[in-house]
Amino acid sequence: MYLFLFTLLLVLFMFVNSKGIIESYDKKLIKAENRVEAYKDSIAVLSDENLELLYFNLENNDDALSYFEKFGYDTSELIPIIKDALISKNVYEGDDHPIIPYASMTENKIMINKIRLLNHKWILTDFTDGKYWGELLISYTVKDLNTIEFKLEDYLMYLPRE
Repeated sequence: MYLFLFTLLLVLFMFVNSKGIIESYDKKLIKAENRVEAYKDSIAVLSDENLELLYFNLENNDDALSYFEKFGYDTSELIPIIKDALISKNVYEGDDHPIIPYASMTENKIMINKIRLLNHKWILTDFTDGKYWGELLISYTVKDLNTIEFKLEDYLMYLPRE
């Protein structure tokens, strides 16, 4: 009889204990599923933002890429060449940058920092001398892989950062 009661109490204890463990796991599972759902929503929003940011970008513009391919250029090679040609303009003598219409107002040289090729015709760049900064809209023409002509279309300079 004592063995039966002891076994019954042991089974009851194990049942109650396992029920609590299962409920705890269920709560954790529901929280994890909610987090996964929130992360999926965040990923969808970020994916939409990424697509929006890639809209004005040569690498994602099939019409602009086909323009270069029509002339026999390999765009995977051409895009870095265009960027390098523009960055190489940062190596200059004197105070006047070959493209940027402003002279540096600090002891540093004024240089192009970031480049975004919008399409087969235009480039958007950022420039700074460390204190003053601005943006340029540049048109370009690819004569051949060694000759790329840049023409400043428009520019602006922001107020200095304090």
